[in-house]
Amino acid sequence: MRAVFVDASETLAAVARRLLRPGDPPFAIHADPGIAPQDLPAILDGAETAVIDHTALPLDVARACAGLKHVVFLGTGARSYMDPEALRDALGVTVHTIKGYGDTAVAECAFALMWAAARGLPEMDRAMRAGSWLRTEGIQLTGKTVGLVGFGGIAAEMARLCRGVGMRVLAWNRTPKAHPGVDFVPLDRLLAESDVVSLHLLLTDATRGFLSAARIAAMKPGAMLINTARGAVLDEAALVEALRTGQVARAGLDVFTVEPLPADHPLASLPNVTLSAHSAFRTPEASDNLIGAALAHCRRIAAG
Repeated sequence: MRAVFVDASETLAAVARRLLRPGDPPFAIHADPGIAPQDLPAILDGAETAVIDHTALPLDVARACAGLKHVVFLGTGARSYMDPEALRDALGVTVHTIKGYGDTAVAECAFALMWAAARGLPEMDRAMRAGSWLRTEGIQLTGKTVGLVGFGGIAAEMARLCRGVGMRVLAWNRTPKAHPGVDFVPLDRLLAESDVVSLHLLLTDATRGFLSAARIAAMKPGAMLINTARGAVLDEAALVEALRTGQVARAGLDVFTVEPLPADHPLASLPNVTLSAHSAFRTPEASDNLIGAALAHCRRIAAG
């Protein structure tokens, strides 16, 4: 069994080289994160397993990858880049995902985006670098209510952080859950009562566009929105309009429907938006967890 990490960044390539063990199955590292899908058949060159970070794998490209039987996707959001069911049913290719590797890292990013947006720090930073002494009025978060939409490992970490600074934590999940210090409520109540809404949903057919224009309109007027999940779980055009009207006062966004975010995208020009480049999980600790889990998948595949 031969595996190829097809789109390794410099950082993740270094982690993979460090974590490989003597006796591991053959594992090649193609250190170029900027490849196109059509490059994959040549890069894989008959390998049975593809390790993929952020490269799309359309069905027609996968069909041209001779010998491909497994895809190890680095994260949980494989559906943003491929159709796991179609790959399985049409080609017999199994897609493996990795959960839990960066729960703390992603939650800390969501928490940081919330605080930065609440205090208007990016806007002041930009103005001061341009020579303007801009002083904005911030939002005090202690005592405010945060609503977590979707409740897995990341949301549990976000709840821990928010409770630690004196915030009330509400949550909604598609299946019943309980967690210490968290009040699980219907979605309409969460949207109406939360000063901050933070999205923590996996992207599936059922959650695509989940935070619709109607649900954005149902949020507490002047609330903040944080998204470190996937861009496609919300209606981006409706969010832009809500930010322009003030229905949503501020937003902190790490993920977008189109990535990289186009320079002329409306979100890039709105002063009440704090942006980060889909980097929530990028810490040394999370990278070690992620690549370690990917290599463990490759070892299990090789062992049959």
